[in-house]
Amino acid sequence: MKGAKGIENPAFIPSSPDTPRRLSASPAQVEVSALPSDTQRDDSQPQESPESHKSWEPPLPASTPPASQEPPEPQSWSEFEEGPCGWSNLHPRCLQRCNTPQGFLIHYCLLALTQGIVVNGLVNISISTIEKRYEMKSSLTGLISSSYDIAFCLLSLFVSFFGERGHKPRWLAFASFMIGLGALVFSLPQFFSGYYQLGSLYEDTCSITRNSTSCTSSTSSLSNYLYVFILGQLLLGTGGTPLYTLGTAFIDDSVPTDKSSLYIGIGYSMSILGPAIGYVLGGQFLTMYIDVAMGQSSAITEDDPRWLGAWWIGFLISWFIAWSLIIPFSCFPKHLPGTAKIQAGKISQTHQNKSSSLQHTDENFGKTLKDFPAALKNLMRNTVFMCLVLSTSSEALVTTGFATFLPKFIENQFGLSSSFAATLGGAVLIPGAALGQILGGVLVSKFKMTCKNTMRFALFTSGVALVLSFVFIYAKCENEPFAGVSESYNGTGELGNLTAPCNSNCSCSRSYYYPLCGGDGVQYFSPCFAGCSNSVSDKKTKVYYNCSCIERKAEITPMAGSLVFEAKAGKCETHCTNLPVFLGIFFVAVIFTFMAGTPITVSILRCVNQSQRSLALGIQFMLLRLLGTIPGPIIFGVTIDSTCILWDINECGIKGACWIYDNIKMAHMLVAITVTCKVITIFFNGCAIFLYKPPPSGPDVSFQNQNAVVTTVPVERDLNKARNEG
Repeated sequence: MKGAKGIENPAFIPSSPDTPRRLSASPAQVEVSALPSDTQRDDSQPQESPESHKSWEPPLPASTPPASQEPPEPQSWSEFEEGPCGWSNLHPRCLQRCNTPQGFLIHYCLLALTQGIVVNGLVNISISTIEKRYEMKSSLTGLISSSYDIAFCLLSLFVSFFGERGHKPRWLAFASFMIGLGALVFSLPQFFSGYYQLGSLYEDTCSITRNSTSCTSSTSSLSNYLYVFILGQLLLGTGGTPLYTLGTAFIDDSVPTDKSSLYIGIGYSMSILGPAIGYVLGGQFLTMYIDVAMGQSSAITEDDPRWLGAWWIGFLISWFIAWSLIIPFSCFPKHLPGTAKIQAGKISQTHQNKSSSLQHTDENFGKTLKDFPAALKNLMRNTVFMCLVLSTSSEALVTTGFATFLPKFIENQFGLSSSFAATLGGAVLIPGAALGQILGGVLVSKFKMTCKNTMRFALFTSGVALVLSFVFIYAKCENEPFAGVSESYNGTGELGNLTAPCNSNCSCSRSYYYPLCGGDGVQYFSPCFAGCSNSVSDKKTKVYYNCSCIERKAEITPMAGSLVFEAKAGKCETHCTNLPVFLGIFFVAVIFTFMAGTPITVSILRCVNQSQRSLALGIQFMLLRLLGTIPGPIIFGVTIDSTCILWDINECGIKGACWIYDNIKMAHMLVAITVTCKVITIFFNGCAIFLYKPPPSGPDVSFQNQNAVVTTVPVERDLNKARNEG
């Protein structure tokens, strides 16, 4: 409304009194609807096309004229291009059943599920197989994992800025295409790298005749497929950008305020369930031989270290699912039917600050790149929004760190195998996170919380999660006796050195970690370091005998069916019994942690201007990755490495992975990181609550959650001025 006086915050437009459904929006609207009918005019004016509805002036009162005689509508209403489901002039009746928020949510959940399966499920479970197959170092595969976040950070601001005024469902159709293309590209190396060649089997027992491995380093041409994997991840990141910015904003557009948190919570929970499905599917495919599609099979089993599974099958399935969603998303209209009515009933909760008056009222603002700095600056000056973003970034640092290293913590603290520890970690993290997301959305929706109460709810759940995070101190367990590390070899050798007189002639390698539990209750690094010269494969486990480093009370000879042995494969059973209690408390902590996720997202959508919600989500996810998900695993990894007491050192003297950790120190360090991040989360969340200032309310103020203005002058005078300007 150019030239209008009394404008304090150009974020919303006063509701038009010509529609009965708007009378409940504010007291001012009831007052306006009682104005005399002489304020009506231009009843004979023909209806203008949507392109011509670009005025920021408020709608004039009218007594519901015919559709062809309505006065020009403001831009905020003409932008709602509601329509049937279909393409151009083709609108099949059967598709109209899906033209609802529920229909869109189903397709959104399928895409979020597919994205989670590929990015956080299949990629993670396939990394170790890709390392072996294409002879890559862990640093290179780490670059593959980070490529998704790199693409997301580079594109999130621009996609969310330009997509806000665009056709959001078509943006999601583009996201489906890119996610499918990324999954397809990621699987291509399997079809161009030829057959997998089995190497010779490493002998794990002590052999005096074994030659010591010389220090050799060579590079393989297979490592060049690194760039194909990176390209696949970049495409996946490009597809994930519109999904969590424009898709979330579209859902918020299409449903009432009290239901928005429920829909968003359901959508986000699918992105959390995706990795769980990805791990299950990927694990099943890894039981199939890698070249099964090429008609190749192998006599070796999964227990053989040379075994590689068919890691690529899951990516092809995801490619098909993602591309099957392109057509459904492309047939949705720009806005679902009823969006204008829903928006009319919403009340503004935008945070009021000094920068609010700087909001542009030009209808073309946001359509060109030159407007991007101004829009970005306006959001960065919203202190409440920035506090919420920083709180989610701090929380993301903890959650991604635990998602990466919780299995390692369980494995070392409770003496479990890596596969079983990963299963337990996934069984706690995935259901707890999904349940927390849904519960947070349901509670906010059920109690119809305002923006400030939603932030208070998130603060409460974060506080409970902080208290429960001290469970790691309770879960700490002493290290079991380990030969050469915390226990000597029957009084021989030195602590910190795996080599002792009893195994000095075995030429053992520290790069081959195969834990062994001796009959004396001491754990050994491998059968070779235990001095075992013979082995027998049992149905359940592999047993060893004639071990020179294990004290034996009587001479043992291999006999068929004999249950007597000197050592058995696997770690010694732990005496720590805190695992069930730890998993139970940690499960509750995960629920309360993720219960704050949906409320914070809803608060971000409410505290910013309507036209900047997508950009706000773009900024949130960009900073969340820069400050949270990218450094999170790095910080946790460095911290856990600082507790290592036995490293893998190869023949060239290069330090590799850590084999043994100090359990007590690890537990204390993880508690320190968790508590620090939780305190930061609570601090910024509390600052957001303290700084938040909702729009003023009263009979002289009319609020409409649209991309327009807030008026503080009497509505009658404002309408008269608008009519004179018209």
